[in-house]
Amino acid sequence: MAQGGWDNRTFHLGPDMLVRLPSAAEYALAVDKEHRWLPILADQLPLPIPVPLGRGEPDAGYPYPWSVYRWLDGETATRERVGDPVRFAEDLADFLLALQRVDATDGPGPGLHNWFRGGTLRTYEKLLEEELPGRVDAGPIREIWAAALDARWDGPDRWFHGDIAQGNLLLTGGRLTAVIDFGTCGVGDPACDLAIAWTLLTGDGREAFRERLSVDDAMWARGRGWALWKALATEDEPVLAEILRA
Repeated sequence: MAQGGWDNRTFHLGPDMLVRLPSAAEYALAVDKEHRWLPILADQLPLPIPVPLGRGEPDAGYPYPWSVYRWLDGETATRERVGDPVRFAEDLADFLLALQRVDATDGPGPGLHNWFRGGTLRTYEKLLEEELPGRVDAGPIREIWAAALDARWDGPDRWFHGDIAQGNLLLTGGRLTAVIDFGTCGVGDPACDLAIAWTLLTGDGREAFRERLSVDDAMWARGRGWALWKALATEDEPVLAEILRA
């Protein structure tokens, strides 16, 4: 197995392919979306992304649809592996800009297939009270969350990846060379793709990332809210601390 994953289990299939198996019924909702849209997106993006080669159907041995993809080489991004943090941030921003320029007509809106990314964070309004750990300063966290909820999105639908995280960014020689795992992609508010600014980028990289994307204060607030959502949902206190420091 190449990488266990959370939403899917991934296995090598020979030297050049992989099998991607959803780990639960809600994650299997993304299979149809990936087969329809990833070939369209791939033709318009500056970096390689996974493109389905084949589809498997449920049977008595496995209950969900599944996919075969071409294997993409690279090592997952970490701060230690990134060669130039500012260049990495700019390359990632350029990828997201290209993704946002793809025609969003008939694209998949927020829903269970992507845990309502692209929609309003008010979907998770009670999360703060349920998941806020006792070992962090709750005051600033509540302020960040309130600011994200108040910063409403009123722009046109745009494509987003939905889980721009270090495990889905591949490096070769310290450079960003591929983006994988589009299971949470969709169209709507792309602010969810900004969470990486607090979960991986350095301070200088964060500034370069925001400048390259021309992100206004409202979108930045929503992006920080999505980073907070992810930290709370996964109980990742180091990320909470990073958000506060940033």
